[in-house]
Amino acid sequence: MERTLVLMKPDAVQRGLIGEIIGRLENRGLRIIGAKFMLVNRELAETHYAIHKGKPFYKGLINYITSSPVMAMVWEGPNAVAAVRQTMGATKPIEAAPGTVRHDFGLEVGRNLTHASDTVENGEKEVALWFSSKELVNWERTIDPWILE
Repeated sequence: MERTLVLMKPDAVQRGLIGEIIGRLENRGLRIIGAKFMLVNRELAETHYAIHKGKPFYKGLINYITSSPVMAMVWEGPNAVAAVRQTMGATKPIEAAPGTVRHDFGLEVGRNLTHASDTVENGEKEVALWFSSKELVNWERTIDPWILE
């Protein structure tokens, strides 16, 4: 089973979209195994977005992700990384497919509502950065045989 990090960024939180986005991921068949509502400190933000350091948008990105609470979550399932990214849609909301979170609720890349791990390897790293193993709950759903082969 793959695991992936999903962040509902400050715009999703401020707009009251937490339940909508969780519902879409649950309806997809993914299982949540960790969640926390939190303020992101600068150190965590800089570590998470280190790949963008030096880019023109980096400072704004750090200021933005630390400006208001986020909902950080870990989702699990077969092909979880690809399934979450497909559910969220393209990074630029105007390029996202109809029916995706970013298409349905976003207009600009700087307010694209969510972060989702882009590879299985990054999913593992990001989950470990944002969550301790004690914060993750391994559990079985009784409906899993009806979702998973």
